[in-house]
Amino acid sequence: MQDRPLSGQVALVTGAGTGIGHATALALAELGATVALHYFQNASGAQAGVEQIRAEGGCAEMFAADLTDPTAATGLVDRVVAEFGRLDMLVNNAGNPLQRTPLEQCPLEVWRAAFDINVTSAFLVTQRAIPHLRKTRGRIVNNLSLSVQTGGAGGAGPYAAAKGALQVFTRTLSRELAPDVRVNAVMPGVIETRHHEVFSTPERMADYRRQTPLGRNGQAHEAAAAIAFLCGPGSSFMTGSLLDISGGRFLR
Repeated sequence: MQDRPLSGQVALVTGAGTGIGHATALALAELGATVALHYFQNASGAQAGVEQIRAEGGCAEMFAADLTDPTAATGLVDRVVAEFGRLDMLVNNAGNPLQRTPLEQCPLEVWRAAFDINVTSAFLVTQRAIPHLRKTRGRIVNNLSLSVQTGGAGGAGPYAAAKGALQVFTRTLSRELAPDVRVNAVMPGVIETRHHEVFSTPERMADYRRQTPLGRNGQAHEAAAAIAFLCGPGSSFMTGSLLDISGGRFLR
């Protein structure tokens, strides 16, 4: 029988309608977790994830919420706990670069929106989830970006700044919540998802491949595997850590 170390546990994955969030929901379900798939706009993607998990014998539900709305963000956690009775894992994956714009020309509303979508949403959901995670000695994993190390090249400055704030948020939480809750983060490099279909040209994607020692860009399931590791027993002595999933970009 396949090892299912997360059986009996509940995971909430934000932004699970597509990309890394979608793949993470599938990975956690494969390890036995009951998964709450959050989405904002991509209902069809979240539904597909729920159906796949159920077809493979797992348990999953989908939950819609605009996480920039404080009432909706906190209500998401309440609904998940009401549905499943507990919460063991929170994966703060939801985020969006919004648009590429040099900081010199960046409108204030774009800057504020970048922080609302990528940082404040995670703060709101996490704050509501903390009491439940303390009860279960749970785990939090935040999804950052390669840009926290490289800066926001190509007009991604607001997004990079927001993800940098999320890194500090991760480390602060890891101190405040220890030893009850472990808090870690992943730093994906270039992962071939719809994100890059929208924000990166084919030429830019080819440049990324050339800049990566492994000679290719990553896949969503590879980032999801790292997140699942941080949710599982193999990372039991890790908190405040940042896993680099960039194909060796920092070897150069």
